[in-house]
Amino acid sequence: MMKDQLRDFIDRISETKHVSDDDVTMLQGEILQGGIASRIEVESLLALDRIVDAAESWGMALTKLVVDYVVWSRAPHGVVSNDDAFWLATLLEISGPSPNAMNIAYAIFDEAGHVDVALLDFIMRGRQQARLSQIAA
Repeated sequence: MMKDQLRDFIDRISETKHVSDDDVTMLQGEILQGGIASRIEVESLLALDRIVDAAESWGMALTKLVVDYVVWSRAPHGVVSNDDAFWLATLLEISGPSPNAMNIAYAIFDEAGHVDVALLDFIMRGRQQARLSQIAA
């Protein structure tokens, strides 16, 4: 279930197609002060990320929120299971590995004590795609 305030935030940002620094402050300080509470919230924020133009603070905030949820809110703490890694890699892969998606994956690797290989596969595909894009340019 998603918090009403978060749903309202996502609806508003979806209409304006822009996340400002003030929006990020509101998201972190009021709406998700206690962090993300469910997969549906992660999924909704990542879907929003794919359709908006955003202030630089958005990527950092989104990364922190997702990492805290995946690494520290799910049991066992500090471990990203196969199920969670596959779910997240699938989400991050939608529309290709964006800079925010790659930052989230790298941050999870930095913070977690153990991460299932599904997330590593996502990172490797993203790196390969980036190399191929540079070659084609």
